[in-house]
Amino acid sequence: MNQTSYLPPSIVRVEKIALNGPGVVILTGPSSCGKGEVANALCEMLSIDPERHLSMGVILRTTIERAKEDKKFAGLLEEKYSLSHGVSMFNSMDTSDELSEKVRRYLPELQDYFGRPKDAENADASQLEWLEFCTARGLLIPNRWTQDLIAAAIDVILQSTTADGANGYDSPFILDGYPRTEIAAEHLLGYLRSVNVPVLKVLHLSISKAEMSARAGKRGRADDHAEALRSRFEFYVENVQPSVDYLKTELGGATIALIDAHQPAFAEIDGKREFQLQESINNVVSTALRALGVPRVIVRDLIEAKR
Repeated sequence: MNQTSYLPPSIVRVEKIALNGPGVVILTGPSSCGKGEVANALCEMLSIDPERHLSMGVILRTTIERAKEDKKFAGLLEEKYSLSHGVSMFNSMDTSDELSEKVRRYLPELQDYFGRPKDAENADASQLEWLEFCTARGLLIPNRWTQDLIAAAIDVILQSTTADGANGYDSPFILDGYPRTEIAAEHLLGYLRSVNVPVLKVLHLSISKAEMSARAGKRGRADDHAEALRSRFEFYVENVQPSVDYLKTELGGATIALIDAHQPAFAEIDGKREFQLQESINNVVSTALRALGVPRVIVRDLIEAKR
């Protein structure tokens, strides 16, 4: 049952609200927990311009595609961020024994991904090839890359003007899927403080390993096999959770909200109990809105307006 359905009817209806003041709401959690869906819904209900929803996955995929299609942009990546198709992962400023070993371990799979013979002599991977492969496979990329790309994306929206003409610094935004490690969390907080952007809330979406696997299985992606899913959940436990703990230590416990991202809803249809995806998402969004301080009666109105 929807957690707001028991409230008595009101003679006042609230259809739109806004976050109080500038700053960032951070969404984090394991793979397949629904961060994107929740972020999209929060943008709609909190009057946040969709362009101010920064998704780590989208930033990486956009970077890859633009580098392929736009030579000028590829040149900018090389000049400003030292990311290039012409530099080998075995001979870059990010190279270390640990990283080199990781690249070698994945070379056969990488060669297959790019349609090259697995037994090719002198198999190699450029920086941008490694970025693309890791993004597709959900692997961690060098900290410097994520730090630079996130900082650049935030800087763009801070310097921009919102759809209603407001200054970019004066409007809130959502950061979805970052940070994923304690090092990344430390860098992010340092960067946000340097540009005077407060963290309004950290929404930590939580699902079980079994539920993550069940959701991933419905997507039908080639890389959603058992071993990959096990690896992703281990990464969440070993890296993402400690990053949230770091944020809690630095920002205080009141800034962190643990959100149950598995709140299924069902309906009887033609005598059968059927899962209701949108209602399930609404349940999670309701909890997130309450964590942001929205009164329950207003949450009910916002959810009703969304239906």
